[in-house]
Amino acid sequence: MTGTRRLTAAAALALVLGILALDKATSTPLDPFRAPPILALGSGQASGGAHCAALPSK
Repeated sequence: MTGTRRLTAAAALALVLGILALDKATSTPLDPFRAPPILALGSGQASGGAHCAALPSK
């Protein structure tokens, strides 16, 4: 029973680390100067990617 749990935990950890390594290898570095502001209260900028972006414009 103990060997099965260790094997499953090791396989899950290897899968997570593999996904993180693949993501890091294929993604472009972040550009902090093109990132949207964290809080844009009153700036006039519209949201662009969250569920609040689907609100009606009128």
